[in-house]
Amino acid sequence: MYKIRILSLGKTKEAWLQTALNEYLKRLKATVTIEFVLTKTNHQLEDLAMKEKGFICLDPQGQSLNSQEFSDFLLQKLEERDSRLTFVIGGAEGLSNNLKREQTLISLSSMTFTHQLTRLILVEQIYRAFEISKGSHYHK
Repeated sequence: MYKIRILSLGKTKEAWLQTALNEYLKRLKATVTIEFVLTKTNHQLEDLAMKEKGFICLDPQGQSLNSQEFSDFLLQKLEERDSRLTFVIGGAEGLSNNLKREQTLISLSSMTFTHQLTRLILVEQIYRAFEISKGSHYHK
């Protein structure tokens, strides 16, 4: 089983966002465990991230991938990192240069989203990535 950690600022304040997250987590439970680690400050986020062996930063300046490319990327990174992977989502000011330095940067969009919405988009794309790898019709 795969394990993905998502490090992010804040919490999910909107009930409808939590409901949507729960739906994708339920769909993914046979394939991957997703753990959310939510922090209150950028400093806490950076400290947690730096304790990871390696992590992927979500940043508007990062590499833009379509869903098929993200699926390939995700599965390759999970294979390289012993079925474990960490994503880092920054707050309103984005991620520190210290975090972004020498880490893989990917972009979900050139638009700006709240950290709450970014978590949902990321989890949906993780679900989509696994469905693509299975050849299901969800992606179509």
